[in-house]
Amino acid sequence: MFETIKEDIQTVFAKDPAAKTTWEVIFCYPGLHAIWLHRVAHLLWRRRLLFLGRLLSHINRLLTGIEIHPGAKIGRRFFIDHGMGVVIGETTEIGDDVLMYQGVVLGGTSLEKTKRHPTVENSAVIGTGATVLGPIIVGRGARIGAGSVVIKPVPSRATVVGVPAKIAGPMGVERPKVDLEHAKLPDPVLRAIGESLDRQSKLEERVRQLEMALTWSASSTMPSFGVLPTDGAHVRRDIRNALKEVIDPEVGISMVELGLVKEIGIEDGDVEIRIVLTTPTRPFAGYLFEQVRRRL
Repeated sequence: MFETIKEDIQTVFAKDPAAKTTWEVIFCYPGLHAIWLHRVAHLLWRRRLLFLGRLLSHINRLLTGIEIHPGAKIGRRFFIDHGMGVVIGETTEIGDDVLMYQGVVLGGTSLEKTKRHPTVENSAVIGTGATVLGPIIVGRGARIGAGSVVIKPVPSRATVVGVPAKIAGPMGVERPKVDLEHAKLPDPVLRAIGESLDRQSKLEERVRQLEMALTWSASSTMPSFGVLPTDGAHVRRDIRNALKEVIDPEVGISMVELGLVKEIGIEDGDVEIRIVLTTPTRPFAGYLFEQVRRRL
């Protein structure tokens, strides 16, 4: 028992940088208290002392704000950070080294007395306010973003976000850390939009080339393209007006109005557009570049 308590305390230090002293962890971490009380309640439940186990879990909820049914099975080094509002159902199974934040619900979707709550495998991370419903499996090392509603199984080492949750991160990649930096989580919807726009741009470019080929074939002569003037504010104004037609898919506003176009340079007939993006990994960056090139 004492070895388990020591391991629980070490887990807090490993997963919460705010932990400073052992006494602070022992007396000021409700997530740790909830796990300790649950172990006693689970022991009573397994010995068929159902009322005592349920009563202790209710007291646990009053003291910590965390509701864990005494029938839930929880592995080693499980840590609930802060913990207020966490609900863990009766048939839930949680593996080792799982990290869970406040407001998480592991709930059931059936009225039958069967397995109706999630199974969370080893090293999974469940973000703040996430809801996992039904007898689904959250795979080993998976990550669930804050506020997500998970109703389908999550593959091992995948990242899911959204309502309902969709796979947004790579699978099959070992992660050295267990953190969940929500600012770096990808957006599957924007990624899908970006891929669709990229494909649309390629199709539009192909149509444009075919139209030009038909025009050349009909005229039997190559068209004459003038030389772009090397100076003049009116040229930059015309270019900026053309770029107003390039819409940023994320917000539905033109990149000019958003202030993404910082500089327009003209030299020897070449045009250089300097664009500032919020992040270099935007899924629709290729679409924006292609639209700019086409309008020039």
